[in-house]
Amino acid sequence: MIGFVGRLSKPFLFALEPEAAHRASIAALKLAPLPVAIADPLLHLEAFGLSFPGPLGLAAGYDKGGQVPDALLRLGFGFVETGTITPLPQPGNPRPRLFRLTGDEAVINRLGFNSEGHGPPHARLLARQGRRGIVGVNVGANKDSSDRVSDYVKGIEAFADVASYFTANISSPNTPGLRDLQQAAALDELLARVIDARDRMAAIHGRKPLLIKIAPDLEESEIDDIVGVARARKVDGLIVSNTTISRPESLREKALARETGGLSGRPLFDLSTRVLAQVFLRVEGQFPLIGVGGIDGPETARAKLEAGATLLQLYSSMVFKGPGLPAEIHGGLAAYVRAQKLSGVGALTGVRARDWADGRGVI
Repeated sequence: MIGFVGRLSKPFLFALEPEAAHRASIAALKLAPLPVAIADPLLHLEAFGLSFPGPLGLAAGYDKGGQVPDALLRLGFGFVETGTITPLPQPGNPRPRLFRLTGDEAVINRLGFNSEGHGPPHARLLARQGRRGIVGVNVGANKDSSDRVSDYVKGIEAFADVASYFTANISSPNTPGLRDLQQAAALDELLARVIDARDRMAAIHGRKPLLIKIAPDLEESEIDDIVGVARARKVDGLIVSNTTISRPESLREKALARETGGLSGRPLFDLSTRVLAQVFLRVEGQFPLIGVGGIDGPETARAKLEAGATLLQLYSSMVFKGPGLPAEIHGGLAAYVRAQKLSGVGALTGVRARDWADGRGVI
């Protein structure tokens, strides 16, 4: 039924400018009487000290202000990540700043951390306390902040009472200089201060896992540095990856491809999956990874798991495939696990990591 409604609504949404369509979809989720999704036991897994009913989550960027996390969970997502949220309200970059590359099933965005600030999202998440479901909070820095690391610390302090876990977004290409925080010395300082804040707040609200979201546009030496610092600081996980500033030659929508911003969707799959596998081999099981980028069905989801992901996230493919996609992916994964007589979906993690890391991975 959800998939059918999605197919009916797609022409209406695609007739709207992308940001208007996004707002319309949020409004629809606020009103839709969605049934509670039933998770398959084969998809249950533990990660970061949390219990997930299924590996597929919704990435940050869709529900930036925590308006509809429970509706999204009812669509069949195993978890939802809200944000990116900055301490102070900011409008983001001028519009237009969101572009559909329909022929490529891709999106380019240069939103620039448009945010209501901490207050409204915190109030919404506080109001849902006591409800089931994992809702992570993705925190970032204001564009004009004089101390960006302090902005991440403020995010941890502000949401420690309502977040299931935290993600520090240091890899958006749309805030000038933000990706510099991925460099070893800067990342080490960031993690030292953010983990200190997390641990201070744990005495009041309990310990919350801390994840770092990294870019796909990294050299292997940069991956070495990031993983080395993350392991030394004992982060709880990495999210691989954010959008890319590269533009594959295969893109069909040549005019739109020239727009500045981060590219997501199907064309990101190969790059992000190769980086995921390279990170997985370096992490050596010290912490789990969330694989993001180009997941648009059960086959690409399984490939991400085999490349090294424990959990998954998507966003852009929902624009093209509709709200029935999470249930379709979870159903396909469960059917594969059952057909292969595996103990559970976790048995897929990393089984083809070497192939994907070396560029030999295929679906």
